[in-house]
Amino acid sequence: MSDERSPNAGDERATDRGNARADSNPWVIDTHELGRRPGASRQLELDIPVETPLGVPDVVTVPSGAAISVDVLLESVVEGVLVTGSATAPTTGQCSRCLDPITGEVSIDITELFAYPESTTDETTEEDEVSRVVDDRIDLEPVVRDALVLALPLVPLCREDCEGLCSGCGVKWAELEPGHGHETIDPRWAALVERLQDTDDVSDVPSDQAGDGGDGSDR
Repeated sequence: MSDERSPNAGDERATDRGNARADSNPWVIDTHELGRRPGASRQLELDIPVETPLGVPDVVTVPSGAAISVDVLLESVVEGVLVTGSATAPTTGQCSRCLDPITGEVSIDITELFAYPESTTDETTEEDEVSRVVDDRIDLEPVVRDALVLALPLVPLCREDCEGLCSGCGVKWAELEPGHGHETIDPRWAALVERLQDTDDVSDVPSDQAGDGGDGSDR
């Protein structure tokens, strides 16, 4: 019985296996269809779940369970695959002034060249200087994750004019009455104030007790 398989069946199966491997990691994209043809392009929109929080815990993070929305154009150029577009993710954290929980969003622009193997860029740059195309695949995760972390606010605020907490009682200024304050004494004057208070206590003693030395005898 003759084998009716297409002459290219082996290549098709190989491509399918390659796609399956790429699909196992949503960040890894198969660029085989671009075929190293300069000008060939592919639009890509992904919602990729976050497994490990990104950012600074208890300050601001892209939390686990959230999704990073990626919208990019993959374009084949002479030196590799040029990726341009954007990524957006929700954030959670706490206000750096009043410590209230806050939510927000972080967005980044993406422009990254993934160099083809044996291209001039590949041969003239260090390993960590440029991303690479490996087995016709590109890994977007390091590019997107690093850029998102760098774009997170260093001092997250619930609002720009947040007044924070009263240093004396720890209550939010927004919840305190107008004119709220606490009397403070300069440490340099604290000893003097204490001595004056002791003097006031002595002056309050009845004169007959102050004059007789406290034993009731006449002198």
